[in-house]
Amino acid sequence: MSVLVGTAAALLATACPASALPATDAEQPRSEVSCTSDKAGLANRLREDIQAVVEDATLTGRVSVALYDRTTGTKCAFNADQWYDSASVVKVIVLGALLRRAQNENRDLTSSERTLTTKMITASDNDATTTLWKRLGLARISDFLRLAGMEHTTPDPDGYWGLTRINAADQLRLMELLTSVNSVLDDDRRAYALGLMNQVIPAQRWGVPAGAPSEATVHVKNGWLQRSSGGWRVHSVGAFTGQGHDYGLAVLTADNTGMPASVAVIENIARRVHADLNGTTLVPLQEQHRQDLPDTSDGSLVPDGNR
Repeated sequence: MSVLVGTAAALLATACPASALPATDAEQPRSEVSCTSDKAGLANRLREDIQAVVEDATLTGRVSVALYDRTTGTKCAFNADQWYDSASVVKVIVLGALLRRAQNENRDLTSSERTLTTKMITASDNDATTTLWKRLGLARISDFLRLAGMEHTTPDPDGYWGLTRINAADQLRLMELLTSVNSVLDDDRRAYALGLMNQVIPAQRWGVPAGAPSEATVHVKNGWLQRSSGGWRVHSVGAFTGQGHDYGLAVLTADNTGMPASVAVIENIARRVHADLNGTTLVPLQEQHRQDLPDTSDGSLVPDGNR
């Protein structure tokens, strides 16, 4: 039987109305991390370790966390229903919608679609994303979100894909969809999506892969968007499979002090999650790669940068 730890308020929310606005720190005090697990002691360790990061006095902005591990029957959540601008993590949604369209049409991706999706996921190419977004149209993207159970993800009505409203709970649902048999995407299409996420270029493999077991197959997509107000939205979403591993992690952040600080928050959570799930020693934070992080936005905002 799963052991409930923390408060129910932080569980993966399903009751957040689509019209609701994201809570701000001033409007809603930080809730507690909530974890359940079939493995004795694991829920407590995860709750304490994640809580230690999200309660750090140096954390100036918002952070949301959602985790599943099928091997141990574990789930964790922290503010998983709060909304964020998607930045480039929306590109996995675009990929999913395209794969669903091809499945409906009983065909493989075209050569052009394969080129565009490879650029979009492995190198976070914005032109490729815009092309696919326009080809799909809002109706097909919205239909995929409905089929995937991502009912609290809302595409920008003006078509600016980087401003899609997302939350950690829905992002985790997408990782669950890609890593399990389902009626939305068949095995070959799921394997194609995961394969691209496994081939993300080294410069964009920061975030939730930090501290992952060396034998695990890592699938990741990140987003990093600076708004005109100066605040950053930095997100990392991933799944870890193979060699007995079967878990996913989504960490979304907003308005922390710059790109490096935001990545540090994500990686501090990820390192603890990987260590707790796998019973390994906590991997030290890799400071040396901070100089390799991008210092400009991922380009997913509107061209004139006025939103």
